[in-house]
Amino acid sequence: MWEQRYALRTKQMKSSAIRDLLTITEQPNVISFAGGLPAPEVFPVAEVGSIVQKILQNNGAQALQYGATEGYFPLRSLIAQRYSSAELKLTADNVLITTGSQQALDLLGKLFIDPGKQVVIEEPTYLGALQAWNAYGAQYLTVPIDEQGMLVEELESRLQDQPGWIYALPNFQNPSGTTLSLARRQRLIELAMHYQVPVIEDDPYGELRFSGEPLPPLLHLAATTNTTASELPIIYLGTFSKVLAPGLRVGWMIGPQQVISKLAQAKQGVDLNTATLNQMIAYEMMQSGFLQEHIKGICAQYRIRRDSMLEALTRYFPQTAQWSKPDGGLFIWATLPQGIDSKALLSQAIRQKVAFVPGSAFYANGGGENTMRLNFSNATPKLIQEGIARLGQLLQTLPEMATILSPVS
Repeated sequence: MWEQRYALRTKQMKSSAIRDLLTITEQPNVISFAGGLPAPEVFPVAEVGSIVQKILQNNGAQALQYGATEGYFPLRSLIAQRYSSAELKLTADNVLITTGSQQALDLLGKLFIDPGKQVVIEEPTYLGALQAWNAYGAQYLTVPIDEQGMLVEELESRLQDQPGWIYALPNFQNPSGTTLSLARRQRLIELAMHYQVPVIEDDPYGELRFSGEPLPPLLHLAATTNTTASELPIIYLGTFSKVLAPGLRVGWMIGPQQVISKLAQAKQGVDLNTATLNQMIAYEMMQSGFLQEHIKGICAQYRIRRDSMLEALTRYFPQTAQWSKPDGGLFIWATLPQGIDSKALLSQAIRQKVAFVPGSAFYANGGGENTMRLNFSNATPKLIQEGIARLGQLLQTLPEMATILSPVS
């Protein structure tokens, strides 16, 4: 009865490899490096409780009522202030509050992608973006990455046919953990403006830096003394999920007012508005200064966990494997020797009570069979050591490894 009534676009919908893995990782004693989950130990439970009580006492009726689709005005204004610069003056009209930045990706697809529309993405790239845009029939032009992020010198050839946009995660990219260098950021903006192709800057991890110097967002590099917010070629995506709590589901988009207004129209048909109480919680956390201090504590915790995973990889993984060394974020990207299928490895790893995400899930047009994404934020250093040790031992037992390590006769 139902099968033949699905819309044609549902043929492009696929379940997320990460979401599917979460059912497995909820099993007892499974060490999970799979989901991009913040550490629950850093959630400000007591502080959120106090703020909720304050909000309900002082402004409870508004907090529990419908709100404007664009979002809670004080929060929008605060975000606009936070991301303004000497060259770029933003107002609340440049900001749309979304139900997590994942909704922002879906709204972009809904507004801009017709079936067959080409968009430029990094290879590999964030699986959630692919999942959002596949449903709208997007086609992907891919640009490879290295340890300095997108290989921007290969970008120009992808812009000749005027794709819909360039999608980039400049800071601690998901899944690779790499950061786009300053020179490449500048060149990316030059090319985007020359070919008049917009840029979607997805920055969920930018504030989670543990080492190295912060780099300016593409949003600011694109702004010059004669660029107004209405001419901005960037749509910037941010979220409170990684620095406050993902359960709040509060994210935001920054862009030209006319585009934000159109995105708000698209959002109206989805959820009317993001939960008002949750927006008010985020606003109170941000305006009080608590959030910035809280982020320092998160970074201290995650630095320890990243270092623990890097040390464990050096100790337990074969020397023929390689991995990224991120300056922040949540992920390490490991590349195994050619011939090893990380999907097949995962099925064996689960039997050893350890999980990760096979890298092929992050490739829009195929590839990455010998890669894997490892999340370090959601496991303690002790569990990180144990989990990587299990994976390392498993790798050593694979017949493919024996072939790789055996001498050539």
